[in-house]
Amino acid sequence: MLDIKRIRREPDAVRAALERRGAGSAITRLIDLDEQWREVVARRESSRALQRQASEVIAQKKKEGGDISGDVANVKNLSTEVKELSEQQRELEENLERVLQAVPNLPDPDAPLEDTVLREVGEAGRTGRDHLELAGAGIDIEAGARVSGSRFAFLRGDVAMLEMALMRWALDQVRGHGHEPVLPPVLVREEAMYGTGMLPDTEQQIYRVGDDDLYLVGTSEVPLASLHAGEIVDAERLPLRYAGFSPCFRREAGAAGRDSRGIFRVHQFDKVEMFAFVAPDESAAEHERLLAIEEEMLQALGLPYRVVNIAVSDLGASAAKKYDCEGWLPGQGAYRELTSCSNTTDYQARRLDIRHRPEGGKPETLHTLNGTAVTDRWLIAVLENGQRDDGSVAIPEPLVAYGAPSELPAAVST
Repeated sequence: MLDIKRIRREPDAVRAALERRGAGSAITRLIDLDEQWREVVARRESSRALQRQASEVIAQKKKEGGDISGDVANVKNLSTEVKELSEQQRELEENLERVLQAVPNLPDPDAPLEDTVLREVGEAGRTGRDHLELAGAGIDIEAGARVSGSRFAFLRGDVAMLEMALMRWALDQVRGHGHEPVLPPVLVREEAMYGTGMLPDTEQQIYRVGDDDLYLVGTSEVPLASLHAGEIVDAERLPLRYAGFSPCFRREAGAAGRDSRGIFRVHQFDKVEMFAFVAPDESAAEHERLLAIEEEMLQALGLPYRVVNIAVSDLGASAAKKYDCEGWLPGQGAYRELTSCSNTTDYQARRLDIRHRPEGGKPETLHTLNGTAVTDRWLIAVLENGQRDDGSVAIPEPLVAYGAPSELPAAVST
């Protein structure tokens, strides 16, 4: 959520920033509502002051035995006016809050108008079998469909061990960079979804458990962001850095084509997510730090990739700036997103009322950032980039140390 005080202070700058992401009209509506609200508040306070004065006059006249009939009528009229203005104020506050909730974050000046490739690392361009051909029975799509429907899968045997090794390796990697491992809840209340900006922005992608009024998370960013909701964090505790492992659930409504083959875009997947709470003046550096960790991990597994500075039009509501690392997938002959890291500045923390107390200063809203460590898509990249001509797959040594097989034999055709 944006700071209404900043909008009042810098309306033209805020409007110009939001126009870059096609949301300039929302701020015009917001400013109009805010002006109406402030006018009603001023009128209500004026009427209340007159009401108090009139009540004092009545009290004084009663002591003196004077006629108060006219004053009583005046107080009643003022009381009715205050009541009506209070109702107007309440309605305007609700409308103002509703519009403010829907306004996205201000984009960073460095967020481009079009996706911009910053660098390419490793040897891309190779083509070959896709992950389903390489994994064979290790990725059982048919059984997943029978049990749960389309876009679910069973990971079996060596592929299951490879998946678990990948997640465990990732947790150790990010823990080495100061992120505390966390196993968070995957069912959360609406407040947590709203706090991260998932609601109302991505409601069509979210699974809701109606009987319990809970939501299945699409990323552990959601529970991690709410870990300190309502808190004032002392400055010496910052930065707070976490790494959440969880299954994730997304409806992926409308996605089709090549993305629906295999496990590239599914309704349930595993993920290790980095999350950080930092002082406002540290968030830009923290964003680069998260990206560096992602790149270090991609390089450790020998996966070709490129870094993309994402266009403002493709930013989620909460993000001010986002980097994607797109890995080369030989089975698709294309770069596809493997990681994403976003600086959400104070947008999420303001919704969740998370502040920090600078030494000797007043509490201020802090900044939050998130970044993918690994997901199941890394499994795809490992299989497809490790494939040999005979269909077997060489597994990166770092994962073998965590229990993955050193290789997968060529899948048997059925």
